[in-house]
Amino acid sequence: MAAPGEAPGEALRAVLRPSGALPAEALPVRGYDFSGGADHAALLRSFRTTGFQATSFAQAVAEIERMIAAKLEPLSAEQRERAAMAGPREPSGCTIFLGFTSNLVSSGVRESIRYLVQRGMVDVLVTTAGGVEEDLIKCLAPTYIGDFHLRGRDLRENGINRIGNLLVPNDNYCKFEDWLMPILDRMVDEQDTQGVRWTPSRMIARLGKEIDNPESICYWAQKNNIPVLSPALTDGSLGDMIFFHSYKRPGLVLDIVEDLRLINTQAIFAHKTGMIILGGGLVKHHIANANLMRNGADFSVYVNTAQEFDGSDSGARPDEAVSWGKIRMDATPVKVYADASLVFPLLVAETFARSAEAFGVPDGTPEV
Repeated sequence: MAAPGEAPGEALRAVLRPSGALPAEALPVRGYDFSGGADHAALLRSFRTTGFQATSFAQAVAEIERMIAAKLEPLSAEQRERAAMAGPREPSGCTIFLGFTSNLVSSGVRESIRYLVQRGMVDVLVTTAGGVEEDLIKCLAPTYIGDFHLRGRDLRENGINRIGNLLVPNDNYCKFEDWLMPILDRMVDEQDTQGVRWTPSRMIARLGKEIDNPESICYWAQKNNIPVLSPALTDGSLGDMIFFHSYKRPGLVLDIVEDLRLINTQAIFAHKTGMIILGGGLVKHHIANANLMRNGADFSVYVNTAQEFDGSDSGARPDEAVSWGKIRMDATPVKVYADASLVFPLLVAETFARSAEAFGVPDGTPEV
């Protein structure tokens, strides 16, 4: 019992408990001071000490900077010889895998992805069928800004498809069918007469060459020998068109096993690897599982809004991938819980774009 006029000792000890040592890396919280004007670069740098997802963003910047530094490190002759076994691209100190879901290609994030592919800053792309077809369709007709709350029934009656707050007229897919069907005819001819073995990545490269449009991710990927892996290539409008075409010209075969060997080989023979994964689902796991073949990626950044409480792979934090051997135990992976349409262009601005001169410009790539 406390003496008269004194607070209870137990309460005092509980409330005024002395602090121990802080973690060595702890920094004081401080946000951006706008009194000095609007300096957007300084604003983004201030995220490191802002807290919450702003700090995660800054950590993602640092992780990608480590990827880039590793990529630009010269290799020894022995290291180059081993890395060259991965495929046709020039070996580098770090093979960077970029995964993205189709909605991001429907959005303006497409241009950020294309910038990286155009300049050969990444080495392997993994996306869904929509990530391929939306890139190609945008070369034929535009996607529009709409609203999340437009009624589905009204849109359906008017032949307009909604992707979040984006609108895609169904006529775009009709134009895509008109463009694609003759290419599928030629692919079947080449398979039957020349023995061409089509894989999803080989088909995507062919479509990128056929579209012949420098606004396209697929165009620059095939031009710079960057494989685009899409093991579920039939799960979208492309699949619809392949389905319809199979009645006219049956027999087209896509070999997903060869592509599986391709992505796993990219990971196995890389000197180091980095993963940048936007969204979840197939693209996230396909890249991570390839990196299991080398006992884990050296660098990793996830950007998505999924939570882990339901046990989904989409929501899993990087530490779960460590338990599977998909990220190395000594790595410093980062997850940013945010919409990639907000975060990824800023990540590119703070990392790859700042290092553009160090990368140089691949042959055939004009300055823009």
